[in-house]
Amino acid sequence: MPRDKPTSRRQFLRDAGIAAGLAAVPLARPGRAQTKRQVTVRLDWIYQGPNAGFMVAQDKGFYAEAGLNVEVGPGKGSGSTAQLVASKATQFGFADGYVVGNGVSKGMNIRTVAGLYRRNPTAIVVLADSDIKTPKDLEGKTVAIAAGSTQFQQWPAFVKGCGLDAGKIRVVNIDPAGSPPALITGQVPAIAGYALGQVPSVEIRGNTKARVFWYADCGVTAVSNGIVVHNDLIKEEPELVRGFVVATLKAFLYGRQNVDEMIAIARKYSPAIEPAIARREAEMSWQTWVSPNTAGKPFGWMAEKDWQETVEVLKQYGGVTTPLEAQQLYTNDFVPTGAEFIPPPEANKT
Repeated sequence: MPRDKPTSRRQFLRDAGIAAGLAAVPLARPGRAQTKRQVTVRLDWIYQGPNAGFMVAQDKGFYAEAGLNVEVGPGKGSGSTAQLVASKATQFGFADGYVVGNGVSKGMNIRTVAGLYRRNPTAIVVLADSDIKTPKDLEGKTVAIAAGSTQFQQWPAFVKGCGLDAGKIRVVNIDPAGSPPALITGQVPAIAGYALGQVPSVEIRGNTKARVFWYADCGVTAVSNGIVVHNDLIKEEPELVRGFVVATLKAFLYGRQNVDEMIAIARKYSPAIEPAIARREAEMSWQTWVSPNTAGKPFGWMAEKDWQETVEVLKQYGGVTTPLEAQQLYTNDFVPTGAEFIPPPEANKT
């Protein structure tokens, strides 16, 4: 027995050394589960193809690489999400820039730190076999628009930009969810809404083709969805903001190149997602990724001119009467500059 003691002691020291070494590993490798920062992001709406990039970033470990563990929660509209960010109930939000501008004009201390839908996603949608071939053909017809919506507010700008006679077009109120069925069944010949939400429902559920008249093509500039944060977070934790932005943009670009995988990831969050619908939603969203003023720039980068014109639309048609400047609404400080972040040329031609 006495002869075994030295061996046992050596064994003990060796095992203790190994244990100590293993215990030290997490401390030497930030980004491990023990050291990840817990944060939340609130989406603009339910889990869908267009916002699946956030889910991809969490599922593929892009957030983990940035030392983050992100809870991705569904939203109830950009207005609600903007309020949650303004009240610091969530660190990050995915919300419409037009809504952010309206919120800031009313005192919200928030800012967009990366623009994803940089081209106005609002559009008039008609059936492809309709006799409405151009915006001018809307004269003498009825257009269904949800009262008070962004599309409703921007409607006069669309009419003006397209050179239409508003007096010859009848506008009726309709619930957004009821718009595609109303169009498919012929209750109305045209609807207005976010193309990435309305077109997939019309085409997939209605088994028909749609024709789209983008507000942007008639000169209605409005920066749409982007990553929104409280200004205090920018001041207090700029590296947190930067890490989140870079990981998110990387994930959206990854999803663009790996659509089936992106949709499969999104279905982990919501099994009710219909793959065909989600794919078409994503395809429509890609058409909003690049505006004429952001062409050739990294994904997320926002143009001063686009924000200035967004503010003008808000003042003319969105009911904003308080002083509001473009510089209050965005910053490009956290957007990566690498060539790998430039969207593919076809991103706005799908």
